[in-house]
Amino acid sequence: MAAGSAIAIICKTPLPGRGKTRLQPLFGPDGTAVLSACFIRDIAAAIEAVPEAIGRHGYAIYAPVGSEEVLRPLLPPGWGLLAWQDGTLGVVLHGAIAAFLARGHDCAVVVNADSPTLPPLLIAAAVAALRAPGERAVFGPAYDGGYYLVGLKRPHWRLFEDIPWSTEAVLTATLARAAEIGLEVVLLPPWYDVDDAATFAQLEEELAGHALPFAVPGLIGGPARHTRQFLASQRASVAIAAD
Repeated sequence: MAAGSAIAIICKTPLPGRGKTRLQPLFGPDGTAVLSACFIRDIAAAIEAVPEAIGRHGYAIYAPVGSEEVLRPLLPPGWGLLAWQDGTLGVVLHGAIAAFLARGHDCAVVVNADSPTLPPLLIAAAVAALRAPGERAVFGPAYDGGYYLVGLKRPHWRLFEDIPWSTEAVLTATLARAAEIGLEVVLLPPWYDVDDAATFAQLEEELAGHALPFAVPGLIGGPARHTRQFLASQRASVAIAAD
């Protein structure tokens, strides 16, 4: 039986032409796959930066089945893999969280694959909130109306049922489900997803050292080392092409 918290990234294995379609006009299928790999590496690094003393084990919840040889090199040693089949995001989230808790983890936290600068402090705060006495769910609100993080200490299928996924109403509907079943909710400080040209521009601004207009004062994003390297290589390519 596993011990400590399960902290997982939910992602699609970076394959050309698969996923992040709204970024492909910027970088093409191959470049977008490279960028997606950088995001996964940086989010995994954020999870690894959570103090090991609190007890944690990293996982990737991934698709498609059969892409393990591509995904595993992007993850730290010792991470577990949990494949997901077709189904709504709610089915995937509920199934993964239930599986982690069944393995003996005292809580399960799932983060998205679109926030490469996600502060490790927020992940650690989610685990701390779940380990406090009493039953609750933890959410990290995203500025697109969804959430970048969800954490539970017991499975709650109703929390993910009848949710209008991929809309601005995701978090609002989920909080309504929590109220319906009497589940306490802890909301973390908000952060943002990078999934289109506008939010990628926001990422560039953040990595250039500009303060995020929506960030809680004093909350600093993670280093996103691999994403920074990707941006540097893109700038170098543009400079060479201009010569």
